[in-house]
Amino acid sequence: MMGAEQNSRRKFLKKSSLFGIGITSNINSFNMNNNFKKDDLILGHDDFKYKIDKKWGVQNPNIFPVNDCHEMVIDKKNRILMTTTHPKNNILIFNTSGKILDSWSINYNGAHGLSIFDEGGEEFLFITDPENHKVCKTDLNGNKILEIGYPKEIDEYKSEDQFKPTETVVASNGDIYIADGYGLDYIIKYDHKGNYLFHFGGHGEGDEKFDCCHGITIDQREVNNPSLLITSRTKNEFKRFSLDGDYIETISLPGCWICRPVIKNDYLYFAVIVTSSWNQYDGMLAILDKNNKVISLPGGNKPVYFEEKLVNPLSDKKSFFNPHDVCIDNDLNIYVPQWNSKNTYPLKLIRI
Repeated sequence: MMGAEQNSRRKFLKKSSLFGIGITSNINSFNMNNNFKKDDLILGHDDFKYKIDKKWGVQNPNIFPVNDCHEMVIDKKNRILMTTTHPKNNILIFNTSGKILDSWSINYNGAHGLSIFDEGGEEFLFITDPENHKVCKTDLNGNKILEIGYPKEIDEYKSEDQFKPTETVVASNGDIYIADGYGLDYIIKYDHKGNYLFHFGGHGEGDEKFDCCHGITIDQREVNNPSLLITSRTKNEFKRFSLDGDYIETISLPGCWICRPVIKNDYLYFAVIVTSSWNQYDGMLAILDKNNKVISLPGGNKPVYFEEKLVNPLSDKKSFFNPHDVCIDNDLNIYVPQWNSKNTYPLKLIRI
């Protein structure tokens, strides 16, 4: 397990103990425990309910072994690709029924972030590896096309050990944004050839800074005004920036240790990796509407707001084991890889 994750855990334990003092009375007054579903196969709330299939992605571990399962994307052929940290299977490729179609490795022992994008009609992947301090562009067959190491152009980076990238997103013109979530918390922009352009953010307090910029995406729900939506995980919030790196707003989600933002139609989805306990059943998913209001918490209690602020949500402690990402197909089903979950395979949540 990485040092950055250990630091994140320590921050989590300190922060959650402080939260517990302040919110206990609110939780009791709302009787939140009564909001859990009695049928543990049905998760979520209101129009976003799901039947969970925990056997969907289960494989023979002797043939398709996994360690940590980090992120998933879906390609134009409706195949679902997932990163794992197992050296034999950096990428597993599933169909929507859970059958393995292919697998390959690029020898990234810390394979983490996974992004897919279309370039001239052909799809490519970006894979981050915070342990090997690299980002790699590949085709869908695992052939390496471009590799980006630590940013020597930025004075704060004295060695590659400080560069621990967790996520990427690619703009429509091919520009690449890399989130150094386990490193120095910078967002670094490159052109499509991997040439450094500029950076912003960094670790610290204040609107323009991050505390574990774990995930990033481009929010195109405002067609003529796309923006970057970036996780500040330890702070339990998203921060929005322009594509040029100018701060716009903070979206506070108390109690939610967010992985990365995933946008489908008008809704924002993400995995809450933990709420109170690592290395056991904990975590949930979250769905927000276009106004940034939480409307469903699969694996958690029904969302509760008090004085227009989200009350720290509670995990049902049985549905997920530190979920790390969400992937949504065209039928609005959700696929969920789980980090540090004792070599478990991904789950499928079927929209009902």
